Amino acid sequence: MQVKTVKENKKQYLDLLLLADEQESMIDRYLERGTMFALFDDGLRTVCVVTDEGGGVLEVKNLATVPQFQGQGWGRQMLAWLADFYHGRYQIMQVGTGDSPLTLPFYLGCGFWQSHIVKDFFLENYDHPIYEAGKQLRDMIYLQKEI
Repeated sequence: MQVKTVKENKKQYLDLLLLADEQESMIDRYLERGTMFALFDDGLRTVCVVTDEGGGVLEVKNLATVPQFQGQGWGRQMLAWLADFYHGRYQIMQVGTGDSPLTLPFYLGCGFWQSHIVKDFFLENYDHPIYEAGKQLRDMIYLQKEI
């Protein structure tokens, strides 16, 4: 396994980023100010974009795994790598996600806990309804963990 920092041409991974955040204009809000990482293991497996939110908080803005490798632990490995990489520089890693039966259990299983909710985030910030596992996403659920 090797993780590389992507410093140029981040949009080459747009198709993959859109799996985790399906509106390009939303990705554009954080892509250039964020640090992007790509995890490889005999080819690309996972990409992640993180941002410094101030106050010792590192936010995972986008975490996406190549579809054929989903469910094999690559996202968990990326989060563990990030926690090790940023340990001592940040106190908290946080992620915002929808109230989805796919993503919430994943992050809770990775040691995150629910921090706070931003009501109607998906309704107010996306130009179309967002559905995951048959459920329309409304609120942004923020989860955090100490690193």
